[in-house]
Amino acid sequence: MTDTSETFLQTTRTSYDAIAKDYAARFPAGGRHPLDHALITVFAELVTQAGPAPVADLGSGPGHGTALLDELGVPAFGVDLSPAMVTLARGTYPQLRFHIGSMTSLDLPDATLGGILALYSTIHVPDTHLPAAFAEFHRTLLPGGHALLAFQTGADPGHLHLPERFGHEIDLDYYWRTPDQITGLLTEAGLDLVATVRREPSGEETHARGFVLARKPGGGA
Repeated sequence: MTDTSETFLQTTRTSYDAIAKDYAARFPAGGRHPLDHALITVFAELVTQAGPAPVADLGSGPGHGTALLDELGVPAFGVDLSPAMVTLARGTYPQLRFHIGSMTSLDLPDATLGGILALYSTIHVPDTHLPAAFAEFHRTLLPGGHALLAFQTGADPGHLHLPERFGHEIDLDYYWRTPDQITGLLTEAGLDLVATVRREPSGEETHARGFVLARKPGGGA
C-alpha cells in the first residue's frame, strides 16, 4: 500500500486524480520535444548495454514514457502516485505494467533496477524530501545502473502553487531547480554525474528544461 502520510503525497495524488483525463488529453503520446526524445533514447541505449534488468519510470502519468522505453527495447514498468493515472496508463498500454507508488518509498528490492526515468516528476517533491527520493534511487539501482531526470529549471530555484488546473480544483506545488542543485543531491545520495543538459523553452513552455543523467558506481565500465 502506498504511504500517503506526508501531506504533499496526499495533495499530489488527489490533484492528479482530479486532472488525469484532461492531463492525458493535453499531453498526448508523440508530443515530446525532439531533444527530450533523443536524451531518452541515449538513456535507453545505456541501460540496454548494461544488461536486461528492468527500468522504472517514476511518475509515469499516462504511461507515454514507459511506452517509449518499451519501443526502444527496454523492459520498463511505470510507477505513479495517482490511481487515476495508473488506470489510464493501464487502459492505454495494457501490455505494460503500471503500479501505484511513491518515489520516496519504493516497494522494490535493493539493487534490482537497470535504470530509473523521472520525467518532470521530482518537480512535485519538496526540497526536504528529495534526499529520501534520491536515496531510493541509489538503493534500487543495480551497480552501473543509470538515472535520467527531467525538470523545469531557471537561473534560481523557484516554487509555484496551483489551486486550479483544467477547470478542476487542485492543491499542487511545483518546484523548479537548477541542474547543479539536482546534481549535488544525487551526488550526496551516492550517484555519479554523467551529463547535464539545459534546453530553452519551446512553444508554450515558460521555463527552460534541465536534464541530469547519473550513474550508480560499480558494474564495470
